[in-house]
Parts: sequence; structure tokens; C-alpha cells
Amino acid sequence: MVFSPAPIQSSNTKTHLPQTSHFSFHCFSGNQSSLVRSVGWRSYSAESSEMYRKRNYANNISEYNTVVGSLTAQRRYWLFRDVYDDLTLDGVRPSRDFFHSLVVGTMKGARMQDALFFRDEMKAMGLPPDVALYNFLISTCGKCKMSEHAVHIFEEMKRSEVKPTGQTYICLLNAFAATARLDQVYAIVRDMTAAGLGLNKYCYAGLITAHRNKTPLLDDTAGKIIELVEQSKGWSSVQVQGAVAENVMAGVSEEELYNIPTAPYLYRRGGFVTRALTVYHIAFHALADLQNVEAIETLLQMLAKENKGQDVFITIQIMRCYLNAGMLDRGLKVFQDYMSASKPPMIELYVTLVEGAMINYTPEGMQIAQDTLVAMTQRNLVLTARMGSDLLRTAAGEKTGGYTTANYLWDLMQSRRLTPTFPAVDAYFKGLKEREIPEDDPRLIYVSRVRDKFISRFGGPIQNQQEVEAI
Repeated sequence: MVFSPAPIQSSNTKTHLPQTSHFSFHCFSGNQSSLVRSVGWRSYSAESSEMYRKRNYANNISEYNTVVGSLTAQRRYWLFRDVYDDLTLDGVRPSRDFFHSLVVGTMKGARMQDALFFRDEMKAMGLPPDVALYNFLISTCGKCKMSEHAVHIFEEMKRSEVKPTGQTYICLLNAFAATARLDQVYAIVRDMTAAGLGLNKYCYAGLITAHRNKTPLLDDTAGKIIELVEQSKGWSSVQVQGAVAENVMAGVSEEELYNIPTAPYLYRRGGFVTRALTVYHIAFHALADLQNVEAIETLLQMLAKENKGQDVFITIQIMRCYLNAGMLDRGLKVFQDYMSASKPPMIELYVTLVEGAMINYTPEGMQIAQDTLVAMTQRNLVLTARMGSDLLRTAAGEKTGGYTTANYLWDLMQSRRLTPTFPAVDAYFKGLKEREIPEDDPRLIYVSRVRDKFISRFGGPIQNQQEVEAI
């Protein structure tokens, strides 16, 4: 396999704790400061040991591991560097497992610079990275669409005499797929075949993703995706059992490691994801992006021939395809057929229909979007802050009509005490300003106040969207 490694440097850029950040152990506050400064300088001469004990949130490596686990669960990945600074100031020696937890968190948050920083710190502590950590780093490259850096890490791995596993090659394959490096993807496939490693479903998923991401799209992209689904029916199992055990201990599924779009829904109940249909998931997802209705229907026929039913994820992709292609009636019918089959109502189905109905902002579509939101509320299905923010931002783009969908979403989020992200607030504010609304209108005044609060809190234009979403 011939790679062209690109030089890579880790950055020492420090992230900072937003003013209102907190998690379940204690509440911190502070702007542009590490966690230790957020709870106060640890001056032993200035405060009693009892006061220090109360204000200190971790004292040993076990407690710091708990802090990292909590931040990972809350998706506050940008705070890891601050936690590490505090651990260093406390004189606590980090363990290999602690570094693994940090790198896994940076992988989940797609924070490449932080991942490289922790790798370098790990080496400085005399803890050489093992194969699992290298796999996490390569996966992070895929999430960040930095396949050249994945090559560099793979070459470093070989220089360090760390033997790659089947998982390593699949991570590398999917990292190249994220940037549509078809030549490198097929080079890895050839190397795996030559080494006696059969291709499994995640390899075919990577091949499909690589074709989907190719720009400009090839004329036969949809046909190639269908062909790969057919070929995958004889997939074999790559020998990766040892690495899988390591991932389980780190709380990382194979879907997450390989950046498969079903990863966030893997443990949802109600038949949301059938793991045996991974290749179909990727194919339906890719064809929905391509708005290829004919290819989607071909996949449905293939699924029926194998006597396999649709899970919720596939149903969502079918809806997306029809809605993206402007076939509002057919997308609505898929939703109605699912609901009439007495299957568990899923919030994602409602969100998909609302989002798709707002494409082009037609009167019919905006009405369907609002009716769907009302039906969702009546079923007591609750939007997350991210879902609500995404929908509000889209609804705020309506240039004609009564702006009722955007207003409904704003009121719904306020009633649930969900704070939209800054882009959503900003879009909604600008949409209101474009309409003939008096300057003293209560809604406009309140939205303006929320927007100003965001800006003042971060001292200017919002730079770190992850920090904003935590507020």
C-alpha cells in the first residue's frame, strides 16, 4: 500500500471553560480559565484544608477518571484540556486508562488537536500508545476528514512496532472513505485481501461512503452502491475480537469507531437499528443524500427478497430521500404508514418530516411541518435542544408567510426551558427583524436580549459552537 504521509503537528491551543459550564459533581464558573482557576486558585496558605477539600472536585486518578466520564457523557469534550491541567497541578500521575478515556472523548467530539496533544503527553509520561489508542486516533482523523493525518499516525504505529489489527485497517479505510480517497480505499482492500483478512460489513460500508463522498459524483455512483450491497451478502468476519474487547471497556461501539451513521441510535429500543443491516443502512443513507428515488426503491426490493424488514433508521432514510427530492406527498405517506402500523412513535421520524417539509418553504410544506409539530407535542414527545435548534434555524429561513412555524418552535423550546444554539437564535432574530414588527414588540425584545446575552457571554462572535450548545 503506497501512502503519502503529510507532516502533522499537535497544537498547544488551550480551550477554556464557558462561564456557565457545570456538571453533576460540582458547579464551576469562569471565563477563559481552566477548571482549577474556575473554582479558585489552590492556595494552601489562603484557605483551610477543609475549604480546599470542598472546592476541589477531584483528588486522585480514580476521581479524575470519573470527571472525564461525566464530561464525555455530557459531550463537553472541550473541557478535557482543562481537566488535564488541573490533574497536573494536583501532582496526580495519569494512567494509561486515563489517557485512553481522554482520547476516546476527543474521538467522540472530533477534536483532532486535543487527541494529538494527549498522545504526546502519554509518550512524555513513558506510556507508549498501544494498538487501541492508535485505532482511536485514526478514527478521529476520519471524523475530522483528515485522512492525510491518518496516514501519518499509521506510519508512526509501524515505526513504533505496534502491530496493526483488522480494526486498524478498517479504521484507516473509513478515514479515507470520509475524504473520498477511492484509490487509497481500494489499496487497503487489496492489502487486507493479500493478508488473508476478509472484508466484513464495515469494509463495505466504507466503500459505499467513499463512492458517496466522491466529488464530482460519478455517473454510476448509485449503481455502484447497489452493486456493493449485492457483493456484501457474502461478507466474512475480520478477526478483531481482542480489539473489540478493548473498545467495549472504553465504551466505544464498532459503529462509532468506524463513523457509521447509525452509531448514535445503536442502543435505542423499539427496533430503531438492526445491526445486521449495516450495509443497507449506509446505502439508504447515501442514496437519500443523493435524492435518488429509483435506487432507493431498488434497495427496498432487494430487502424484500431477503425477507428482511425495515428498521426505523431505514424508514427515516426513505423519508429523507422523498422529501429531499421534493416528493412531499410520498414522504408524508411513509410517515403515515409507519404510524398506522402501531409501531413505537419515534421523535426522529417527526423531526425528519418537519425538516423535509420545510424544504423550499412552500405553503403546503410549512403547514405540514406545523401540523406535525402539534401532533408530536400532543404525544408528549420532547425535542432535544439540538433538534429544536436545527429546526428553528431552518424555519427561520422562511421569507414569506406568517412565520408561524418558527414562532411555534421558539415558544415550544421556551416552554420546555430549552435554550437554542446561537446560530438558531441569530437566524430567528434576523427573520423577525425582516418582518414588519414594532421595535417594542415583546417577542422581538426578548429574542434580542437572548442574542445579546450570547454575544456578551463569549465576548464577541461565537467561535466554539460546542460550548454554545452546552448553555
